[in-house]
Amino acid sequence: MKRSQLKLSQCAMIAALALSAFGGVIPTAMAHHGWSWAESEQMTLQGTIEQVQIAPPHPTLKVRAKDGVWTVELGNPSQTKEAGFVEGSAKPGDAITAVGNRDQDAAAKRMKAVQVSVGGKTYDIYPSRIKKP
Repeated sequence: MKRSQLKLSQCAMIAALALSAFGGVIPTAMAHHGWSWAESEQMTLQGTIEQVQIAPPHPTLKVRAKDGVWTVELGNPSQTKEAGFVEGSAKPGDAITAVGNRDQDAAAKRMKAVQVSVGGKTYDIYPSRIKKP
């Protein structure tokens, strides 16, 4: 085998390995980051923040509402930061209003927020998804 053929063969092998590795990762990432688990209609949740977690894969808030404690997912860390919501933007005890799409499983008490208002400031996490009444 010529040297150029060997080099081409090695490149093809590396490309095949990379594609097969991504083949397992991409569907998982898409399933996690999609909206298929959420209802298409948006809701408004009002309550009091019990916990703030700014960490991958999605920053989350635990919010006590009239019907229990909800998990409110925000965007990915960089998207949430771009919206202006950073460490210290909210703390336990703060009142919050979150607009977003709830889990299709009503028992889950989980929503993906497109907009949150806390401390007199509104954060548009997913501006293009905010439905105006």
